[in-house]
Amino acid sequence: MKQKMFYYVVIAALILSACGGGSKATTPSVVPTVIPSVVRIGYANGPDSLNPGVAVLAEAYTIYELVYDSMYDLNLDGTYSPSLAESASHSDDGLIYTYKIKQGIKWHDGQPLTAKDLAFTYNLNKAHEDFPTIHSYTKHFQKIEAPDDSTVIITLDQSIPNMESQLLFQYILPEHIWKDHSVGEAATKFENLAMIGSGPFKMKEYKQNEFVRLEANKDYFHGAPKVDEVIFQVFQSPDVMVQAIKSGQVDLITTMTNTAVESLKSAPNVKVVTGSPMSPDLTDIIINQTDPKNCPTADGGICSGHPALLDKNVRLAMAYAVDKKKLIDVVALGLATPGIALIPSGMGDWFNSSIKDYPFDPDKANQILDAAGYKDANGDGIRDMPDGSKSLTFRLNWPTSSVVGPRMSELLNEMWGKIGIKLEMQAVEDNALTAKCCPALDYDIMIWGWVADPDPNTMLIIPATDQIATGYNETGYSNPRYDELYQKQGVELDFAQRKAMVWEMQQIIHDDVVYIIPFYSQAVQAYRTDRFTGWLTDKTKLMLEDVSSLMIIEPVKK
Repeated sequence: MKQKMFYYVVIAALILSACGGGSKATTPSVVPTVIPSVVRIGYANGPDSLNPGVAVLAEAYTIYELVYDSMYDLNLDGTYSPSLAESASHSDDGLIYTYKIKQGIKWHDGQPLTAKDLAFTYNLNKAHEDFPTIHSYTKHFQKIEAPDDSTVIITLDQSIPNMESQLLFQYILPEHIWKDHSVGEAATKFENLAMIGSGPFKMKEYKQNEFVRLEANKDYFHGAPKVDEVIFQVFQSPDVMVQAIKSGQVDLITTMTNTAVESLKSAPNVKVVTGSPMSPDLTDIIINQTDPKNCPTADGGICSGHPALLDKNVRLAMAYAVDKKKLIDVVALGLATPGIALIPSGMGDWFNSSIKDYPFDPDKANQILDAAGYKDANGDGIRDMPDGSKSLTFRLNWPTSSVVGPRMSELLNEMWGKIGIKLEMQAVEDNALTAKCCPALDYDIMIWGWVADPDPNTMLIIPATDQIATGYNETGYSNPRYDELYQKQGVELDFAQRKAMVWEMQQIIHDDVVYIIPFYSQAVQAYRTDRFTGWLTDKTKLMLEDVSSLMIIEPVKK
């Protein structure tokens, strides 16, 4: 590692007194002191869990990418490359996959990583339907075995078109630690604070909602990082985080209010970069439309959504009353494109570009509500249910980490106010909002978002009926045709036929107004130019907190 060395000189004089004697000094010694190179990253929110089985927030997955390994890596150009796999092959019928695993890899505690750890992890994920995200990747895994320490064999019940993406985010866990936390509720309750992995960084210190401190794994099999530590520091206020990078308190921020972009562009030693996000994402307005018969009461479902939101007419009127251009101009400062479908436009051919969005038309919105019987019964400016039982006053929540939530909520209140809908607006801490949302369904409307996998399967599973109880389906939406298509597309090997199904599913979600999707954002990040160099800013995708940059950046030479 190249880094500036600091020296100090310790000089000690030994005075010897003796008759006729003199004095003698020791030889000066030069002792180098190495100053660790520590990258500090400002984060709007910490991981919701260090347990990969139960986490849902993107921030958690960023940490997992640094601490754990998986069978494949996802590159910044969207391609896959082997990570733990030395080679891969499959049978002619596509049902049996055989992986040879690299040898000599060590866990952070020094124990050897073998194929048996991979088989253990995949079987753990398959066994736990209560793992909201990870379990879905094992849907077609019929049998997973490790006949020896270097071989993993996965047998499928059907051939599938996306094996790499199904293994990409299944982070490999050490069997010698997790075997004692693998059965029943123990797997979801395991906090995993030591977080022993095999990745390029090790867990050093963690304080929930404050910081995650990682140290470099100097023995990493892909080569050691060039920095010594990475600290993800949580800031409760986006404005404070912006000031932190200006002052040099942090070296990188991965999100910011777009109003801060111009001030950061002129700040000394700060570089603002924009580009396509590593994982295409969407900002969405999530509407609780849970049919009471689908309320997952056994899993903590409260299902307190406003009954008017069950009516497609109300959701449709709300969609017509949203001025997406204004939201993009004011909230995203133009650094976004209009949202339409559940699959983001950044996912290429999977995005249904044929969908015609609802144009901004408040008059039509009012006509829809009038025709559906939602009148203003008492003249207070707020419409009421046709039976007069409740006014159209909806709770609107967003996570405190959201940089778009506060301003967007104000604009939505203004827009929907013109069609007789009132909002009660409140920011909620991210983990608390997750608890209210999924699977409690204890809300009316939320502003949040999703980050997409490279394959559409993981986004498409969100509105599936069987995901209501897991909490992955955050709207409570249910449609038998959609569910049927989801099952079929997951095993369709013909690209054109699978694409047609994926497009139809997006059309169904749009027609049923399951979500209102304001925009797809660009990635906007900022880093200090006087601390570290080597950030990957010229690739197809932009994600500076990704392992690809954190492995190669090094301190700026002074």
